[in-house]
Amino acid sequence: MRLLGLLAGPLAAAALLLIPSGLHEVPGAGHRPAAAAAVAAWMALWWFTEAVPMAWTSLLPLVLFPSLGVFGVRGLPSAVGRSALPYVDPYIFLFLGGMALGAALEQWHLHRRIALLIMRTIGTEPQRLLLGMLLATASVSLWISNTATAVMMVPIGMALVSQLESVEGRRLRHFGAALMLSVAYGSNIGGIGTKIGSPTNSVFAGVASRRLAIEVGFLEYMAAALPFVLLLLPLVWRVLWREGRLDALGPGQGSDLIQRELAALGPLSRGEKVVGTVFLVAAALWMGGDFVRDVLTPWVASTFGGFKLLGKHYEAAVAMLAAGTLVLLGRLSRGALARVPWDTLLLLGGGFALAAGIEGSGLSTYLGVRLAGLESLGLLAQYGAVALSTVALSAVASNTATVNVLLNVLPGSLPLLAVSTFASSCDFALPAGTPPNAIVFGSGYVRLPTMMKLGGALDLLATAVLTVYGLVWVRFVLG
Repeated sequence: MRLLGLLAGPLAAAALLLIPSGLHEVPGAGHRPAAAAAVAAWMALWWFTEAVPMAWTSLLPLVLFPSLGVFGVRGLPSAVGRSALPYVDPYIFLFLGGMALGAALEQWHLHRRIALLIMRTIGTEPQRLLLGMLLATASVSLWISNTATAVMMVPIGMALVSQLESVEGRRLRHFGAALMLSVAYGSNIGGIGTKIGSPTNSVFAGVASRRLAIEVGFLEYMAAALPFVLLLLPLVWRVLWREGRLDALGPGQGSDLIQRELAALGPLSRGEKVVGTVFLVAAALWMGGDFVRDVLTPWVASTFGGFKLLGKHYEAAVAMLAAGTLVLLGRLSRGALARVPWDTLLLLGGGFALAAGIEGSGLSTYLGVRLAGLESLGLLAQYGAVALSTVALSAVASNTATVNVLLNVLPGSLPLLAVSTFASSCDFALPAGTPPNAIVFGSGYVRLPTMMKLGGALDLLATAVLTVYGLVWVRFVLG
């Protein structure tokens, strides 16, 4: 697959660039739409097949856009500058600061304490234990990467299953599978809820800013996304419990383990208190961003020569200020920063660069005409088609690659783009969908037929819920 993708990428680009088509006939655009389409096809094929590391693919616009004249500007320095600008988009710094905060939570094990406290609060009866694992995982994933969340929660889940098995005296194949899948699915769903929860959310915010000139604030995004998380989690729990209850478990035995884990963490350390305080202050500043930005805007404009303080500038500044504060206070170590997935920043930059090329070349106009048929459908059909196609594509490609492509070709409707973004984190049927889906296979409890059976049902359920949710709620919040 990788070898085929490696060859197919440049071949598809050459075909789009050299074979005459409607892409070469866009009035006033010349060859530029075809050139942008060629680069987009090349990147999409390499992203979907992972022919080369995804971060490397994300650098293609830096070379191909200037050499192919995608922006139609004179002079190589201007073309390179136009191609490079998306790689320093403020949303990239927002995600960088968010990842640094997540790294600090991991360094001081504060995320682990939060997860264990949530599980202890909900209860340790088998069905409550499953719900607690799902909610705890989703709560942590709101603020740190879904991969890091899954890596942290799998050992906790394995320890709980081991204790239950020692009490029952048998292997709990069904409950073990349900508990492990709750880690994968909770990691994916929780990441939908905030702008820093998943790279896909930053891609959405960046595309909305560049393509539609709409700034989606931190609180506005949460208002659109978090209710979907809260709506989907109980449904996922019910589906997983249908599998878990097949082991006919007795009364809960997980409380002792949770208490021992909390006792091992000890009382709140000074480091945890500092990190928790900085995190809460940053979250409050993000959520109250509209009010604070209104206060700061006149001062920023007068101090920096009329600079317009947009929401993305403010949110990125808060994120970087929080991360810098933790570094200066010695609460974010070099080792913790080294574990930050830096290549994700290049992936975001490549997605933003692709969006800029599609818009600046005139390709977006061409695609808008061709996709007008989708907008002629009823609203319910539009949301259903977008949700289903995104879930299906994310089953075989990473969710970040999926949104990097789809958000640049779908009709320019902010609610539709949001629905596609949420749907990209809702593939539950295959390991290729997201890293947490693959991580839980290492537990030995999850078999592919089980994931396909439960995950396939959840894929369809999430698509149906998201279709109605997009029509009723997202359109109201973001429309």
